Amino acid sequence: MTQYFAHPSAIVDENCEIGEGTKIWHFSHIMSGCTIGLHCNIGQNVVVSPKVVLGNNVKVQNNVSIYTGVICEDDVFLGPSMVFTNVINPRSAIIRKDEYRKTVVRKGASIGANATIVCGNEIGQYAMIGAGAVITKEVPAYALVYGNPARQNGWVSEYGHKLVFDNEGIAVCPESGMKYQLTENKVFRVE
Repeated sequence: MTQYFAHPSAIVDENCEIGEGTKIWHFSHIMSGCTIGLHCNIGQNVVVSPKVVLGNNVKVQNNVSIYTGVICEDDVFLGPSMVFTNVINPRSAIIRKDEYRKTVVRKGASIGANATIVCGNEIGQYAMIGAGAVITKEVPAYALVYGNPARQNGWVSEYGHKLVFDNEGIAVCPESGMKYQLTENKVFRVE
């Protein structure tokens, strides 16, 4: 018995792992050999390629292609029409399927609409990538980055609010009340 929903226009190939409560919308293609976790939402016109891994509660907005080599941990948000790559120097006439580079998007990270993630980079947990950003290097946990090429412009909380640190390097999220520590250019949540 199918425990997920797929719109009649969606194509779901055999040998996919799709978690309970996941919804797959219009004109999307879920390819053989991928893994999609529990309670994900796959928007319309999305492609999930072989060997892609999506954790639980991943939200994929419309017009996103997730290519082989991409791993998204739990609670990741992929904005409309954002782009992943998986080969650093693609050429039409040269087959480079054995050169796919791994891209990891850590738990809770958000990638804005029309952003481009150059393959081989890691997006840290709860990082916030602005709309239209071009990511060409690693993004630290809790970092706020935007622009082309993307540059860091502060830090965000797990709720997505920009953090303002005091003289002791402590910031409080205005929505959740959670505290964060900035030490040696790294942010950690204080329990």
